[in-house]
Amino acid sequence: MSIHDPIADALTVIRNGCMAKKANVSIPFSKKMINILEILKKEGYIDNFKRVDVKDKNFFRIQIELRYYQGKPVIEGLKRVSTPGLRAYTSVDSMPQVKNGFGIAIISTSRGVISGKNALRAKVGGEVLCYVW
Repeated sequence: MSIHDPIADALTVIRNGCMAKKANVSIPFSKKMINILEILKKEGYIDNFKRVDVKDKNFFRIQIELRYYQGKPVIEGLKRVSTPGLRAYTSVDSMPQVKNGFGIAIISTSRGVISGKNALRAKVGGEVLCYVW
């Protein structure tokens, strides 16, 4: 696993877990990932998540329970938009719409990490972290 982009690595673990029909997956702990997972849970893309203490080590991991509907994963796709090498920002006027409204954009704003719909309501722009559909 690369250390350069932990959000992309976590999204890849979630994507691979969905494709392999895993019940749950585990990713390294970070506050930004907790914020992203709270949005995914609120929007109905995952069932639950919790912080897990790793035995005999001094760090935490996040265990994510993936959601399935009629045997198919609810998350059909994940795409990392803004990378450490190329940041992608958006304003309120040019807020991205994912899959004609069937997906969500996760935006890091001055008011925290929120979904694209909530950023439109709050009339704030920010860094586009990822798309989920």
